[in-house]
Amino acid sequence: MDVHKIGIVGAGAMGTGIANVAVMNGYEVVLRDIDISYVEKSRQNMAKFMARSVEKGKMSEEQRQAALNRIKGTTALEDLADVDFVIEAAIEDLNLKKEIFKSLDSICRPEIVLATNTSSMSITAIGASTTRPDKVCGMHFFNPAQIMRLVEVIRGLQSSDETIATARALAESFGKKAIEVKKDSPGFVVNRILLPQFVEAARLLQEGVASVEDIDTAVKLGLNYPMGPFELMDYTGVDIAYFVMEYFAEEFNNGNYGAPQVIKQMVRAGRLGKKTGGGFYEG
Repeated sequence: MDVHKIGIVGAGAMGTGIANVAVMNGYEVVLRDIDISYVEKSRQNMAKFMARSVEKGKMSEEQRQAALNRIKGTTALEDLADVDFVIEAAIEDLNLKKEIFKSLDSICRPEIVLATNTSSMSITAIGASTTRPDKVCGMHFFNPAQIMRLVEVIRGLQSSDETIATARALAESFGKKAIEVKKDSPGFVVNRILLPQFVEAARLLQEGVASVEDIDTAVKLGLNYPMGPFELMDYTGVDIAYFVMEYFAEEFNNGNYGAPQVIKQMVRAGRLGKKTGGGFYEG
C-alpha cells in the first residue's frame, strides 16, 4: 500500500532521527511520546539539525519550515489511527514493546505494518502480542538516523513477504540501504558482531591489559573503525550495551555474552554515557 503518513512511537534520540528523516523526505509524521515535553524537545532538535542543513546548502529555509510543519506531536496512541505505517522507537524493554504493539493492533487499520526499531529483541515475540504477526517486522535504524545509511529489515517468524517489501521500500525512500535479516536472531547482524567486541574490550580493560584510551586507539588505527568501543558505548549509552549483553547471555544461554563486571559497576554508579555526563571518559 502507499505510505504517506508515518506514526512514530517514542521521541528519544532514535525516534527523533527517524522522524527527521521521514519529514525531510516528504512524509507526514505523527510523533507520540508519554509526555508532550519530550515531543517538543524532539521537534526542537529536528529544527536545529535542519538549520545546519540549511547552512550547508543541503536544503532551503522554505523546505525546512515545510518539513517541520509535517510533524504532529501527541501523547495519545489513538492519534495514530489514520497513519499508513508505524515505527516504534521506545526504550529496549520487551514487555513495554509488547504493550505498545497490543495497543497499536487495536488502534491502527488491520492492513498497516507495525515495525519496531529494536536493536536486538525478538520480532516474533513482539508480533505475538498482536492479531497481525504477519504485518509485524523489525526496522532497525542506526544512531544518528539522519546520517547512518543502514537499515536492518528483520523478519519475524510470521512476517509476510509483502510486509518485508513494504518496509524495505520505505527505508529506501528515505535514502537508506536496507538489508534483509532472514532469521529472527538476537542482535540481528550488526549487533551480533558488535556486542562481543564490546565485551572483549571491557574484559581487556578489567584485566589491566590496556587503558580505555589505548584500546580505542588500537581499534581505530588497527581496524580502521571511526570510533573505538568505549567511545561508541559512551555515545549510544553504557546502559544499553549492558542490557543487550545480558539479553544475549540469556537468549543464547551463554555467559560469555554477559556484561563484564566493569560494565555492571558503571551502570550501578549511573555512569551511563556522554549524554548523561558519565561514561568511560568521565573525568
